[in-house]
Amino acid sequence: MILVTGATGTVGRAVIDGLLELGAPVRALVRRPETAGLPAGVEVVRGDLGEPDSLVPAMRGVESVFLLSSGPELPKHDANIAAAAADSEVSRIVKLSSGRAGDDAATDPIPMWHRAGEDAVRASGIPWTMVRPLGFMSNALHWAPGIRAADTVRAPFGQGRIAVVDPVDIAAVAVRSLVEQGHSGRVYTLSGPQPLSPGEQTDILAEVLGRPLHYVETSADESRSAIIGFGVSPEMADAITALRATALESFTSVVHPTVEQVTGRPPRSFRDWALAHRAEFAN
Repeated sequence: MILVTGATGTVGRAVIDGLLELGAPVRALVRRPETAGLPAGVEVVRGDLGEPDSLVPAMRGVESVFLLSSGPELPKHDANIAAAAADSEVSRIVKLSSGRAGDDAATDPIPMWHRAGEDAVRASGIPWTMVRPLGFMSNALHWAPGIRAADTVRAPFGQGRIAVVDPVDIAAVAVRSLVEQGHSGRVYTLSGPQPLSPGEQTDILAEVLGRPLHYVETSADESRSAIIGFGVSPEMADAITALRATALESFTSVVHPTVEQVTGRPPRSFRDWALAHRAEFAN
């Protein structure tokens, strides 16, 4: 049995799909089972990463755990999962982390949260694998309303480039790490095939949609306000804005061969990702 946390999110759902394709038994930990909407064949159990007692029954019979958590409570949530797993028969934890968690110079909130979470997983004594993507192609979906309404992408840090990776490729690496031997103690930094600026992503989206789009660089403050407008807390908006600013660093533009090394196939390009999600940007 493989337990998946964050099961209804983009990466978590892709992990579930990948495990089901292999015929692996899957249990999903969700806060609201009645609205999870997960495929048939998935055992759905109620649990909350912030409530340790709820994790104990979820761990029964579990061999491997895919750990996905986010937000300011991430260190505590990861520690709760690690403790529950250590008290059970779990033999493997695969944690979705941050590409910059291994950089001690990264002192903005998100890599620091993940660094603390990684420490908790390591301290559990359970064999682990850390999956560290540099950035998500799916973050471009935040631009969809502006594209549909005004053919415009508004985003900060226009000179920055990130080698963004498809969540499906992140999930594929996680699935291999969950079901195969040989991944314990490994840290997998993941990227897509090329670093892209917001403007370059906009050009690719324009090509896929078959109409001109315009990129407008916004300030960090404007970006933060827009994030809050999506219902994100100010604390989380500050953390996301700080993370986006790291696009100006060379670290985020490095292309890593890890996806192909682990899965045997090259990572999808941003153009391929955009083609798969074309309908979400179309008028």
